[in-house]
Amino acid sequence: MRTVLVTGASTGIGRATALRLDGDGWRVFAGIRDPADGESLRAAASERLLPVTLDVTEPEKVAAAAELIEREAEGKLNGLVNNAGIAVPGPLETIPIEDFRRQIEVNLTAYVAVSQAMLPAIRRAEGRLVFLSSIGGRVAFPFGGPYHASKFATEAVGDVFRQELRPWGIKVAIIEPGSIDTPIWDRGQRKSEEIEAKSPRTNLLYGAAIEKFRKVIEDTAERGIPPEKVAAAISHALESNRPKARYLVGLDAKVQARIKPFIPTAVFDRIVARQLNL
Repeated sequence: MRTVLVTGASTGIGRATALRLDGDGWRVFAGIRDPADGESLRAAASERLLPVTLDVTEPEKVAAAAELIEREAEGKLNGLVNNAGIAVPGPLETIPIEDFRRQIEVNLTAYVAVSQAMLPAIRRAEGRLVFLSSIGGRVAFPFGGPYHASKFATEAVGDVFRQELRPWGIKVAIIEPGSIDTPIWDRGQRKSEEIEAKSPRTNLLYGAAIEKFRKVIEDTAERGIPPEKVAAAISHALESNRPKARYLVGLDAKVQARIKPFIPTAVFDRIVARQLNL
C-alpha cells in the first residue's frame, strides 16, 4: 500500500489533500496539531488514515513522527507533502523581526527539517517530495514581504532537492496555487492586526495603503477556488508516471505567471502603487 505524510492537514489544502489521497487508496499520515482536527479527519476518511500530532517547528515532534511512520509503514514512505504554512503580513520596515523569523521558520525551515527526517524512508521507497509554494513565490506585492520571502525560497529549496535527489530516482514537485478558499486569509487578517498593535508606526506610516491592501485581500479571498483543485494537482504529482516539476493552480496564478515577465519593473511598480495608494 502506498504511504504518504501530509503536513498541515487540519484545514484547507492539507485537509483536502489528505482526504483526496485517502480516497485514492493511500495510507495517509495526516499531520495535525489539535486532536479535534484528527477526529474530524477520521470521521471523513477511511480507517487507513492516521492522524499524527506534528508541530513542524519542533524537532522532537518531527523525530517522533518519523519514528511512528517508520514503524507503521515498514520503513518506506512513498510521498511527503510539505504543506503546513502561515501568512504573516506587514510592511518590512516595521514588522517585528520575531514575526518575520516565525514566518520563515514555519514556511521554509520546517520544510527542510521534515524532508530531512523523512528522506531515509522516502529513499527506500523511491518516493516523492511535494512542496507547497504559491504564485507568491514568483510575484511579490507590498505588505506580503515575509510570506513572499518564504515562498520564493521554497521555490529554490524545491529545485535543489529535485536536482540533488535525482540519482535516487526521487521526484520533486512544486505546487504554485493562486487564490484558494482556505482559512489562511482570516488567520492572516488577525495576524496583521496583532502586528499593528505591536508596532504603532505601521499604521502611522502605511495606514491608508494597508486599508486598501485589506480590501484587495478580501476580494481575492472571495474569488478563491476550492482547495480540492490544489489537492488534484498534488495527487497528480504523487501518482503520475511523468509528474511536472511545477504545477500552477488557478486562473489567476497562470495569468500572473505568464504576464509578469513581460511587464517592465517600473510599469509593474506604478500599477501596484496606484492600486494601493502608495
